[in-house]
Amino acid sequence: MRHWRGACVAALTALLCGCASAPPGSHYPKEVTKAFDRPLDTRLGERFHVLSTANGGRSGFRLFPVGVDGFALRLQMVRAAARAVDLQYYLLEEDVTGRLLIDALLRAADRGVRVRLLLDDLDALGRDDLIGSLDAHPNIEVRVFNPFRYRGSIEFIRDAEFLFNSARLDYRMHNKLFVVDDSVAVAGGRNVGDAYFQLSPRQQFGDYDIFASGPIVSALSVSFDAYWNSALAIPLQALRGHRSGEESGEALARYRALLDQQLQHVRETDSGLLRRVHDGEPLRSLERGQSLVWTGAQVLYDSPDKKKVEGGNEDGRLMQGALDAAAEHTTGELLMITPFLVPGQDGMGLLERLRKRNVSVGIVTNSLESNPETVAHSGYLHYRTRLLEDGIALHEVRAKPAGGGAGDPLRAPRPTPFGLHGKAYVFDRRQVYIGSMNFDQRSLHLNTELGLLIDSPVLARQVASEYEALAAPQNSYTVVVEDGKSSPPRLGWVTTVDGRLKTLDEEPGTVWRRLDAGLLSVLPLDSQL
Repeated sequence: MRHWRGACVAALTALLCGCASAPPGSHYPKEVTKAFDRPLDTRLGERFHVLSTANGGRSGFRLFPVGVDGFALRLQMVRAAARAVDLQYYLLEEDVTGRLLIDALLRAADRGVRVRLLLDDLDALGRDDLIGSLDAHPNIEVRVFNPFRYRGSIEFIRDAEFLFNSARLDYRMHNKLFVVDDSVAVAGGRNVGDAYFQLSPRQQFGDYDIFASGPIVSALSVSFDAYWNSALAIPLQALRGHRSGEESGEALARYRALLDQQLQHVRETDSGLLRRVHDGEPLRSLERGQSLVWTGAQVLYDSPDKKKVEGGNEDGRLMQGALDAAAEHTTGELLMITPFLVPGQDGMGLLERLRKRNVSVGIVTNSLESNPETVAHSGYLHYRTRLLEDGIALHEVRAKPAGGGAGDPLRAPRPTPFGLHGKAYVFDRRQVYIGSMNFDQRSLHLNTELGLLIDSPVLARQVASEYEALAAPQNSYTVVVEDGKSSPPRLGWVTTVDGRLKTLDEEPGTVWRRLDAGLLSVLPLDSQL
């Protein structure tokens, strides 16, 4: 038994330490493919080309703050696809919305649409059978970004691999992008999952999608291709081993049967969601040009191997510079919506330079009670008082907001706990950023990110309205310095209680969460947050 245990430890160590500098499957031969580049051959491409031409060749955008609308839009886009669907996500959950999307992708592939699915591998424990079945379809290819070597479902082994190879595995792809026929796209902060579309009975995340059409879509497709063909994007086939065509076909058939069984209950009981998808809105209105804002924009994204670019070992792109430049050029006001707020010294320097020029700065972020990651809140604690002393307005969203925002994205179909997940910045109410990037150190150094910087007072006003709704006292706690003479300064949280404004002397959240955040704040974790 002692020898057997020693052999297991040796084998596990070899597994976890092997090829630590490069992802497994790096040498697997993979085909370089490009985005579909003939959008005018498709109905969507032709329709939005006509609209763009009528609007001076500019790109058309529309903000979607309500989760269920963003989900309906995605399914309608897949159903309208004629040639290609490209998806890039940090998370694709195996829940109702995840299964409905996968079902739609399979149906699109059945009618000849090429599907390329690129997923980050961090939260993919035991997912290979599901995604591998999807990958068995001849018109679908799945690649995973910076994968783990261990592909099983034992959490301990995966955690151990991360511990041994954290320098590589801590680097993740956080981008969110959905492109159909190189004609229309959805970007923003939402992953694919019930909570992100505000349909979960356990949790809802407030977030933003931005629909894009016109010339900007080709630029988004270029970003997708950069990741899809990068050395860090590994075909799932390289990780699962060879399977015969017969085995793959049988696995796909079994998965289709299981998926149909799982969705039958949805079709029978949740007709509201499916009716919303089937009625054609919002895509039908978009095809008519309704509520589209026609303007110029930039696609901002990090290079796939961002760490090498930051280190000066490779030429490439870093999106932070463009966002910093937009902030530096503000003259009156900067509004920020960011779930995680760990600015670091560089971020604090930027904000303090703005305040020295009397630029008004307001930030909405998660409160302790609404933050899904207590450890992220512990990093925020290091900067909160300093931000307030610099004259920055801080609003921490409540876990149970009363609602009342534009489109009322704060009101879920069920009374579930709320957490902020959207990332948006408004510069002087004339320019707006919407994307995947938090104002924290992980987004800056450890995650790749993507977003759109759009020149539009109209969209800027819409996002500013979302900011104001979140910051309202019935939806947030406004943090204030109650006693600046004490050391450390004593803080208060202003909100409404029974319809009246009240200042709370203790940070909202359970005693255990306050204790947890306080203990974690002692650890030197900011660079990981």
